[in-house]
Amino acid sequence: MRKIRDVLRLKLEAQLSHEQTAAALSISKGVVTKYLGLASAAGLSWNQIQALDDTALHGRLIGPPRRASGFVTPDYGRIHQELRRKGMTLMLLWEEHVAQHPDESTHRYSQFCENYRRYAKALKRSMRQIHRAGEKLFIDYAGPTVELADGSRAHIFVAALGASSYTFAYATPRETMADWLGATAQALRFFGGVPQLIVPDNPRALIANPDRYEPRANETVLDFARHYGTSILPARPYHPQDKGKVESAVQVVERWILMRLRHQKFKTVDDVNEAIGPLLEQLNAKLFQKLPGSRASAFAEVDAPALQPLPAQMWELAVYKTVRVHIDQHVEFEGHRYSVPQALVGQALEARVTARTVELLHRGQRVASHLRCAHKGGFTTVPEHLSAAHRAHMEWTPERLVHWGNSIGVATGSLVTRLLQTRRHPEHGYRACLGLLSLAKRYSKPRLEAACVVALELGTTNSTHVRDILANGRDQVAPTTTTEWTAPEHEHVRGPGYYQ
Repeated sequence: MRKIRDVLRLKLEAQLSHEQTAAALSISKGVVTKYLGLASAAGLSWNQIQALDDTALHGRLIGPPRRASGFVTPDYGRIHQELRRKGMTLMLLWEEHVAQHPDESTHRYSQFCENYRRYAKALKRSMRQIHRAGEKLFIDYAGPTVELADGSRAHIFVAALGASSYTFAYATPRETMADWLGATAQALRFFGGVPQLIVPDNPRALIANPDRYEPRANETVLDFARHYGTSILPARPYHPQDKGKVESAVQVVERWILMRLRHQKFKTVDDVNEAIGPLLEQLNAKLFQKLPGSRASAFAEVDAPALQPLPAQMWELAVYKTVRVHIDQHVEFEGHRYSVPQALVGQALEARVTARTVELLHRGQRVASHLRCAHKGGFTTVPEHLSAAHRAHMEWTPERLVHWGNSIGVATGSLVTRLLQTRRHPEHGYRACLGLLSLAKRYSKPRLEAACVVALELGTTNSTHVRDILANGRDQVAPTTTTEWTAPEHEHVRGPGYYQ
């Protein structure tokens, strides 16, 4: 069909003569006349021919092919694509074929299946696998990289859908777990939906245990799968045929995209992605060689309707760590402490940490969520998480204690201030101040004020001394006045003048 299209292009668009067209395509002038006559008989202009794919053009020029036996030959390329739809069977396709040609000879079902299998074997080995629509997304990294201006290299992530081979390529700085998952999230956004399975190789960045029978992904990868409602199914180690779709896509990306970028200079990874975009669109629009349509048309017809919808929010990288609740009802992450409900003291929790939040999970259930803080040694506390005693303790401040003392009397306020100032940290004096102020309930405020006057005269910094003063009643003893002492008159007293 490409030769026929070239003949029509050179004649109808380029306006070459029969002889020039035949020489350019290495065919005879009779063949040129034949194809030009078919187009004329079908009433096709060059603009109409451009809008038709190869299958449609063949049908307009030559009509559906017939075998010498007179049986109508089905379009096995279309049948091969239709089988990728979930629930599609050869029986249904055969019945539709028979219904389309009620007045013509068609094969029996057994011969129909045999002819299709013969056709499928003629395709590439990787194309013989039947991938259901919207079922699998294959991901991998290309071998070649793209050099950047600073000497680093951009790594090329490739993803391909199983049924349509619709391809996505994306440059990342490295091949870390964050790069793998971030690029996969971009791929799902590009496709506009989520497949049932995502099939990577067995990179250490994603797969914690690359076992042949029970591979295990790490917690961050499982969190990614839960967010998008999909599943990660690694290929078997050393079995590239398990992901032949992406192996083929990687090869196509290397040839169609990376080779076209080899002479360009890029400063950043974003510049590489900007250059990949237009080439990726051309790659997906390129017609298949043995199948009707292109990756883009197959995706729109087969894969796109079968994909699950994307979640409302894009995935955010989360790191998991096991933490234990201390007796102060806080857990510690990177030197900062975050509160949890008091009932979980002593329990081991799972911390899910993103760039902005710290979520604490107990048996899979979220029990606390805080904004992430980088202040080492600091506390992020929700009062409702703490016990009644701890909440009451948090409500006290030095200013509140001094204000309470002054409400009793000046001496009480002064003694409270002294108790706070003489401690290494003000909080160390909270209990002493509360013990001092609680004496007002037992002995009355006036007696406490009088006892504080005595305590200040004694210079004490201990609330228990004030309690003893009240218990002994010293606050109720009137202060004694002392007269100035004078030396008595006596004949043996020399007096101050003697020493002059």
